[in-house]
Amino acid sequence: MAWILAALLAGSIVYCGLIVEAVRRYRAAGQVGVGEEPVSILKPLAGLDEGLEENLRGFFEQDYEDFEILFAMRTVGDPAYAVVEKLREEYPEVPARVILTGEPPWPNAKVFSLSLMMEQARHELLIMSDSDIRVTPEMARTIAGEFAADRRLAVTTCPYRAVAGRSFWSRLEAIGMNTEFWGGVLVARMVEGMRFAVGPTIAARRSAIREVGGWELLQQYLAEDFVLGSFAAEKGLGVGLSSYVIEHRIGSESFSKNAVHRIRWNRSTRRSRPAGYVGQVFTNPLPIALALVAARPEWWPVLVGVALARSWAGWATAEGVLRDPVCRREWHWVPVQDLLSFGFWVAGFFGNTIRWRGSAYRLLADGRFERA
Repeated sequence: MAWILAALLAGSIVYCGLIVEAVRRYRAAGQVGVGEEPVSILKPLAGLDEGLEENLRGFFEQDYEDFEILFAMRTVGDPAYAVVEKLREEYPEVPARVILTGEPPWPNAKVFSLSLMMEQARHELLIMSDSDIRVTPEMARTIAGEFAADRRLAVTTCPYRAVAGRSFWSRLEAIGMNTEFWGGVLVARMVEGMRFAVGPTIAARRSAIREVGGWELLQQYLAEDFVLGSFAAEKGLGVGLSSYVIEHRIGSESFSKNAVHRIRWNRSTRRSRPAGYVGQVFTNPLPIALALVAARPEWWPVLVGVALARSWAGWATAEGVLRDPVCRREWHWVPVQDLLSFGFWVAGFFGNTIRWRGSAYRLLADGRFERA
């Protein structure tokens, strides 16, 4: 058993080196192109997220010649409606519309909102962004510039810097996203190219969404962002990783609520990309190193070497790509987050039901989901 653990740790150290190289290649790619194509920004909303007004304000303040914003929510009674109306009054020069969806007939309510907004959007290039995202005025110009520079590009993902709320558990989750999750995405991009999309802000051409089967097909999947990129890559369309980094405001949650959505995320990832999920054993080497030292105390230098490799790779991602101030201030919590993340990863292997926005769902083997 000790030698098996040692072999896993050797793989983890190699993986840490791959992260550093993947970060170097991503940074070397840089930003190219000048965007002039009109853009439609689609914002599905449900409820009053922490800091929602400031999250939305950045989209109204885009430094771009031709863009519109579409918001979708179920009824005017949604608290987000008043926030949007206030901003529409504050920025009358920005073309902004609200679409009332009613109760969604699809299990994936977000995708139903996106389908209605796409029908009414005026432009071919769509930027789809969740309600907990904060951006600077350069967002639309940067993304449109990347599409202008690469005419093959059909779908692109914006990397995100997780910004924690006030709770301790949200800080741990932000540290994990910024040091662990994005390292994995960058390695996948380097090894096999972007064959998927992730995250709360994705840009895509309307024609690409239709070519992969449209929202009617994508609504069957919980991880519709992932399968949009995956289906596009299978069709031979260009899928990319943007140079523009957004802020993902993950809010404040108690441990129980945080655990529910982290288990949901892990179970969804296991269904969407099963081989990659098993491979995540290499992304969290500290728990394995502790187990090895517990079995063979004389091998304690291995723990030191693994900690250094993990720190090297995590810092490359958090600082070199995301410019994350949370990790700079609270790096000492990385080992705690790694242990917690490893526990959630193990838990993700068990069970096929999740809770999402107050409802229970069953995950199917091919990544689709249905109401439980």
